[in-house]
Amino acid sequence: MGIENFITFLVTAFIFTITPGIDTIFVLNKSISQGKKSGIHATLGINSGILVHTLFAALGFTVLMAKSAYAFMIIKYLGALYLLYMGIVSLKTQQSLIAVESELKPVKKQKNDFWSGFITNLLNPKVALFFLALFPQFINPNALENPIPFMLLGLSFAAIGVVWYLSLTFFAGQFSEQFKRHPKAGVRLNQISGFIFILMALLIAFN
Repeated sequence: MGIENFITFLVTAFIFTITPGIDTIFVLNKSISQGKKSGIHATLGINSGILVHTLFAALGFTVLMAKSAYAFMIIKYLGALYLLYMGIVSLKTQQSLIAVESELKPVKKQKNDFWSGFITNLLNPKVALFFLALFPQFINPNALENPIPFMLLGLSFAAIGVVWYLSLTFFAGQFSEQFKRHPKAGVRLNQISGFIFILMALLIAFN
């Protein structure tokens, strides 16, 4: 299928995935504060964003973005502004982040967790540029114009991400049960989440 040294790629992708970064912080924050279901939806959202980055790389859009400093900066700061907005909203609310809600609200909240993870990953241009630099190293030079090898590598990368982040989710989700027993801790956790989102925004904006 035009892919070379696939095992080496899997090892490289795994090392990159387990290295703590924006996505790791996001999943842990959701899992600890709101439980396993939120962590699962955030995980699926993040890795859906990875698939979109893969599609862009396969179609050549990432190459165009890499050549345009202006486009890179726009996407970079849109991502930072989105995280900053989430942080400010979390800081302003006085409700517990893990308060018990009605049966309908969790469904909507889980959808929001998915889209938050998706947008956070999608608006991180460094992920796209990383794929642009990494994937061609494992594709036969004669197949670089073929989108299929890019998509297969992207699916493999996303699969590794799903397994890793779900592992973090099930581990961290245990802590949320402790917070549910202490409502005031939930309010504090909401504020901590706000600071985390703002920190993530600053990391994207100034790196």
